[in-house]
Amino acid sequence: MDVVHDDKPVRAIRIEHAAEETLGLTPPWLVERVRHAAASGAAIVAVGGDPHPRAFDGLDQAKVALARMPDLIAARLQALLGGDVSWTVVCAPTPGWAEAIFGEPDVERLWKAVAHATRLDEPDPLEAWRAHLRRLDERASMLNELRLDAVHFAGPGTALTVGLGPHSRWAYGQNETSDGRRFVANLPTEEVLTTPHRERTHGVVRSTRPLSLGGVLVEGLSLRFEAGRVVDGGADRGFDVVARELEADDGARSLGEVALVDGSSRVGRTGLTFLHTLYDENATCHIAYGQSAGAVDEAAKKLPPEEQRSRGINQSRLHTDFMIGGPEVEVDGLLADGTVVPLLREDVWQLVA
Repeated sequence: MDVVHDDKPVRAIRIEHAAEETLGLTPPWLVERVRHAAASGAAIVAVGGDPHPRAFDGLDQAKVALARMPDLIAARLQALLGGDVSWTVVCAPTPGWAEAIFGEPDVERLWKAVAHATRLDEPDPLEAWRAHLRRLDERASMLNELRLDAVHFAGPGTALTVGLGPHSRWAYGQNETSDGRRFVANLPTEEVLTTPHRERTHGVVRSTRPLSLGGVLVEGLSLRFEAGRVVDGGADRGFDVVARELEADDGARSLGEVALVDGSSRVGRTGLTFLHTLYDENATCHIAYGQSAGAVDEAAKKLPPEEQRSRGINQSRLHTDFMIGGPEVEVDGLLADGTVVPLLREDVWQLVA
């Protein structure tokens, strides 16, 4: 077993005092460590629950964005999406995380919310998870049968059409490695998701929940897309970090994921903003700029990255989700002939098997 600890206060010292030109560097042995784990067919467990949520307060946000080690993020994405490792992301409540959410370090209250979101409060949590995964599987199957050409979001500050490609397929939280190991990557998971065509998103979108990005809180994020790329944007708070990410590489300004989550979400029903993407992205619909989430057909999965890109499947060193759904946001599926298929109204799933 190999344990990797990310010490946020130490990172804060580095961000404050290191030369700016060194902040974006990634030690090559960290990248090699991830690649070796993937080559060995390792299982990777990432444990979140930020104990120091205010460690970056007062620091230059642009420098915080630089210090995210993009080469390491890219190596992790490649390992997790490459099909060779089984992996999962979970969160454990800490006093710091609880205080960021509630304003006080009420760990017991946070454990209750986490237990509800992850179905640990059910008499038989394992069976509850199996039933939940079957529901998500049914939703993904219905969406795949529709063969949607695009998904449209309409709400306050949002009029966004996300075009899909011929290789786009709807998927959910259960995965399988190339050697047949089945696993659920995200605990919790409430989404059905697919991969957009990298050149077919247009319109404007405004986030409906805060995003904790690299230790910086981003609120009121708004982006405008033309021909699949972000051409303009802003935020009420924290946009410098997003702006740095959008310059990371050629694929950072295009979408790699669109995901649907309805009001039955265990995460959403807590009424909390968890300030951790694992939870908040499972509270409501979201999109992600950057690397494709891998929700494509089997033929496309076997293609090398450059060939995937040429077929509209986005490639990037990063993948950043942010939340765009909620009761005031209507979601429609669009067929190639122009037919509109309602998907979500007032957070209620509209498709019936």
